[in-house]
Amino acid sequence: MTSTCDPKHAPAGDVDAALLMIDSRLKSVYEGGAGTDPEHKVLIEQFTASLGPGGIDDVLDGTCTIIYMFMTWLRKAHEEHDKDVIEYVVPGFVTSMRRMPRSVPREVIPTMTALVVAAGTGLSPNLWRKQYGDWTIAEMTPLEATAFLLAEQINRIADDREFAVRMIAEALNRADADADEA
Repeated sequence: MTSTCDPKHAPAGDVDAALLMIDSRLKSVYEGGAGTDPEHKVLIEQFTASLGPGGIDDVLDGTCTIIYMFMTWLRKAHEEHDKDVIEYVVPGFVTSMRRMPRSVPREVIPTMTALVVAAGTGLSPNLWRKQYGDWTIAEMTPLEATAFLLAEQINRIADDREFAVRMIAEALNRADADADEA
C-alpha cells in the first residue's frame, strides 16, 4: 500500500531556484558572512519578489525536493555504516536550529524536525507538510535553514564545501538529459 506522502505523488517544484538560494547561503556563510550580509539579503528578497505567488510555491516545493534528496543521500551514507540516519542526523539538526533563534523560532523546530524525519523515512516532505495546512510565513526562513543545515552536514561528511550543491546539480543535469532522450 502506497502512502499519500509517497514522493512519486509530489511536485518537484523549482529545484533550480531553490538550489540557487541554498548555494548562495552556503557561499555567504563559508566566506565568513555568517549569512548576514545585507547585500545578500537584498538580492534574495529581489529574487523572491520576482517569482510571484505561484513561483514562491514552486520554490517551496523545490526546497522540499532538495531536502528529500539530501536526506536520501544521508540515509544511504549512514546505512553503509549500519547507522540510522534519524538517530545520527536529527539530534545535531535540532541543536543547530536551537542555536539560531533569530532565524528559527522555537515553535517551528518541531515542524522542521518532522519534515526531516519524513524525508529520512522516505516520505515526501512537501506532501507530509501539506497534510497540516498551508505553509506559514514563520516557516519560510526555517525551511531555508533546514535545507542549508542538511547541505552543510553533507559537505562536512564529504569534506567538500560544494559537494551537496554539486550533487543536486548533477542530478538535475541527468534528469534533463533523460528528458531530452525521451
